[in-house]
Amino acid sequence: MAKILIVEDDPDINAAFRLALSQRGHSVDGCFLGAEGEAAARSDNPPDLLILDLMLPDLDGVQICRMIRQYSTVPIIMMTARGDDTDVVLGLEAGADDYVVKPVEPAILDARIRAVLRRGTVEPVPEQPAIEKFGSLRIDRDALQVSKNGEPLQLSPTEIRLLLELSKHPGQVQSREQLLRSVWGTEYLLESRMVDASVQRLRSKIEDQPSRPEIIVTVRGFGYRFDTKK
Repeated sequence: MAKILIVEDDPDINAAFRLALSQRGHSVDGCFLGAEGEAAARSDNPPDLLILDLMLPDLDGVQICRMIRQYSTVPIIMMTARGDDTDVVLGLEAGADDYVVKPVEPAILDARIRAVLRRGTVEPVPEQPAIEKFGSLRIDRDALQVSKNGEPLQLSPTEIRLLLELSKHPGQVQSREQLLRSVWGTEYLLESRMVDASVQRLRSKIEDQPSRPEIIVTVRGFGYRFDTKK
């Protein structure tokens, strides 16, 4: 049973989602302000996942998401009132793991929640070394920990899964469709912007110069290649 916090200022929507998700086996709480959601994420007993509305009366969801990502990798699903590409990409680049567009059916939201939470678990790969070093980057596949120059990196479950998948095939180009299938699941096969936004976030943490990446290289027209040398 996942502990979920819904940050949504519309009382009716907030209550409806709390009820629907509770009926699907989750432990659900709600609040109405972005600052309340941020405080909950910072608390000693944070939720397992946040559903964060983009438009809030105090701070918008993108601001809250960026604040939370300074200290936490708690999964975040951004909820937007429209499917505008700009809003979606802003949310993903701010650190959201997924997004849904209102109005959204509770069953769809529940499926997204379960998909995001599944990314926090990684099955071991047979014959894959538990610890690998790629230059200054150290990846511990068993502990799901990544460090650069000896300093631990704070990666979200989605970012860790993406890095593990890319580094599993060094020197090979992987298409966006391949990455979507492996990291996000088949239900995300039309969401190529998820890959691009997540790659951008991952680069900002593992690259020396994110604007001139040397580890995760773009192969135009095809996808991405994990290109660092051991």
